[in-house]
Amino acid sequence: VQLQASGGGLVQAGGSLRLSCAASGGTFSNYDMGWFRQAPGKDREFVAYIRRSGGTYYADSVKGRFTISRDNDKKTVYLQMNSLKPEDTAVYSCAAGSGGFNTLRTTDKYGIWGQETQVTVSS
Repeated sequence: VQLQASGGGLVQAGGSLRLSCAASGGTFSNYDMGWFRQAPGKDREFVAYIRRSGGTYYADSVKGRFTISRDNDKKTVYLQMNSLKPEDTAVYSCAAGSGGFNTLRTTDKYGIWGQETQVTVSS
């Protein structure tokens, strides 16, 4: 499967953006999907994941503000980001994993990565 992320942009603090990650090839429903981000000068960090079963998990920093969802018919995973803060500024990446791990919060659980999309939140 190949992944294509989109939806990034420039938004004011308090605003919203929806990121999309479209998959092509493969059987999308067989993959757990995650979103990660990397701010300048920082390590890549986990944002959220959604299991093939639909179960979700969020980083504490985004819980209550971000929502991850998936549409298996459209082979797309979404990240709805509300109440954005300047500290959410980063390049965001989507990833797919098929290992069925108990935890999906680290990058080594994903074998397929999409291109990044930039999110910039101005204060």
